[in-house]
Amino acid sequence: MSVESISDSAGTGPGGARRENLRRLLAPRHIAVYGGRAAAEAVRQCRDIGFAGRLWAVHPRRDSIEGVPCVRSTAELPEAPDAAFVAVPKEATVDVVAELSARGAGGVVCHASGFAEHGAAELQQSLVDAAGEMALVGPNCIGVLNYLDGAALWPDQHGGRRVERGVAVITQSGNIGQNLTMQRRSLPLAQLVTLGNGAVTGVADLVEAMLDDPRITAIGLHLEGIDDVPGLSRAALLALRRRVPVVVLKSGTSELGARANLSHTSSLAGSDVLCDALFRRLGMARVDHLGTFVETLKFLHVHGAVAGWRISSASCSGGEAALVADLAERDGLELPEFPEDTGRRLRALLGDRVSVTNPLDYHTYIWGDRDAQTACFTEFLRAGSDCHLLLVDLPREDRCTDGPWTTTVDAFLAAHSAVGAPGCVVSSLPEGLPEPVGERLLAAGVAPMQGIADCVAAVAASARIGAAQRAVDSAAPPEVPAVPRGEHHQLDEHAGKRALAAYGLSVPEGAVVPASRAPGTAARIGFPVVVKAHSADLAHKSDVGGVRVGLVDERQVRDAVAGMSGLSERFLVERMVDGAVAELIVGVRRDPRFGLALTIGAGGVLVELVRDAVTLLLPVQRAQIRAALAELRIWPLLAGFRGRSADVDAVVAAIAAIADYARDHDRLVELDVNPLLALPRGAVAADVLVRETRSADE
Repeated sequence: MSVESISDSAGTGPGGARRENLRRLLAPRHIAVYGGRAAAEAVRQCRDIGFAGRLWAVHPRRDSIEGVPCVRSTAELPEAPDAAFVAVPKEATVDVVAELSARGAGGVVCHASGFAEHGAAELQQSLVDAAGEMALVGPNCIGVLNYLDGAALWPDQHGGRRVERGVAVITQSGNIGQNLTMQRRSLPLAQLVTLGNGAVTGVADLVEAMLDDPRITAIGLHLEGIDDVPGLSRAALLALRRRVPVVVLKSGTSELGARANLSHTSSLAGSDVLCDALFRRLGMARVDHLGTFVETLKFLHVHGAVAGWRISSASCSGGEAALVADLAERDGLELPEFPEDTGRRLRALLGDRVSVTNPLDYHTYIWGDRDAQTACFTEFLRAGSDCHLLLVDLPREDRCTDGPWTTTVDAFLAAHSAVGAPGCVVSSLPEGLPEPVGERLLAAGVAPMQGIADCVAAVAASARIGAAQRAVDSAAPPEVPAVPRGEHHQLDEHAGKRALAAYGLSVPEGAVVPASRAPGTAARIGFPVVVKAHSADLAHKSDVGGVRVGLVDERQVRDAVAGMSGLSERFLVERMVDGAVAELIVGVRRDPRFGLALTIGAGGVLVELVRDAVTLLLPVQRAQIRAALAELRIWPLLAGFRGRSADVDAVVAAIAAIADYARDHDRLVELDVNPLLALPRGAVAADVLVRETRSADE
């Protein structure tokens, strides 16, 4: 079941009672188990990780479960349990949850499936009603693991162990959750919650609860979609303010190919794009792969959000150095030259045969010499970068002998102890850093990073989170107003332009006239002109031959309107705007979950082919608009290419005017300005499409 179909009750934010009950569920003093084999396994797992609280069992026929005496009903429990693991058939689950709620239990993990994920929406609603003020994880989930306090509401094996501090993970997939406990990458896992259907307790509730625990260093979310935008926004902004990084691995494809769209903006800003826009706005770092997810959480556990984008890299291989350089450029990281003093000291240590640059290939002249390597790495760590990477892969333990490789790690740890700068030891392949070495590095405050690409992506994610944390005072959740009701109505182009012009958007001089008056109107406006078939029913006029450009006299205008007579009886005649440096698309569409989304991209007839666009959620500031323009591949055209540049200030002002119009019109469904002509002086909207809702009587 997708998070997108989770009940609205998950997003209201827990009140005081439910918030306290969720705290009780996540860190229980006592646990009650219901069921047979799954309940017995939960008891074993609690014991295996050292749960020190009380365990109770409820079963109508058994005398004991794994040595725990059974009572026959919830009413016979010694007191209301903080947490209950319920693994009984789905119909009985509802009754048990109601009993626990009436008894005053903190929360329950519902293991059973067969609810909304199988179409049984009414049964799931009965479960929600039965829970009352209790926290409830599931149904259709494996359970909850707390490695901080030793609680395992979990009916299967897992690979984690007790920790004093670490990262928390919330995932909808029980299998992915279980796999994460089995990782051999030295990630200290503090809590794991498998969400299942999320019928009562949602992602936002869990994030807020985890933020209350100072032992949790970072939070990872594996999501299929987002239904509760306000709740997630609230939790993410709280995480920014408390400096707890949040990483998102979102699965699920976009909806771009699933429906036919009227506007270009809709095709560029599908559901997944809007999720990206939300994560960007809230300072949540999105990653694309499970390995990157683990490595990013591990990096954040050790170093938190780094202060900037500058990295330094050292290895004894030119090939590795070049790979780091390529990956850093891809992810937006900088490899600055070493400070002059650092470079001079490194050259003195490494000799004339080594070229001292960043990334540094220190060669193997000092290989196996701990003192020389320690001196080298000490100077390297004093370079002043935001993070320092040492690349080294240790040999296989089953076939090779070690020695110089461990010496290199020892030297780096000694240098790190002396300098204290943020550092990582990075293997080119995940298996190049054995788990015992990773544990040793982790204990010393050095991040053991496994895979160069994942490491570089993790540092970039950390830098993005750091930038968001520094800007948190100006951050705001997206506005999600109610979706207007009524039939969709498209304004004709001239009316749409007049409406936007009232907000300061520049549009070409023009008039709507019948065919007979088109030539004279063109002469009055001044040649060259553009003539368009004028109808609110034509969304993309150029696709049906409804546009003629570059007309230079009345005869050409007369011929043009005659050729378009089958499309319309009236025509829009406009002065043609020449000399554009670039063509942009600027669009807004209203999404029922995300609110108003502003899309800025390369425009014109190739907009969907080029697909060079950035989407932001409203409201936006002009600085955010300018930053979005700078992310486009066509930015060099705007900023200045071969002596020509656009009036970027005018482009930003035009986009801001479009955003202001959208925010002020609560009936707006979607809007396209395509193209917005970026000129050397000014910016002009050459074509406009506006759709809004109207009631039946209008």
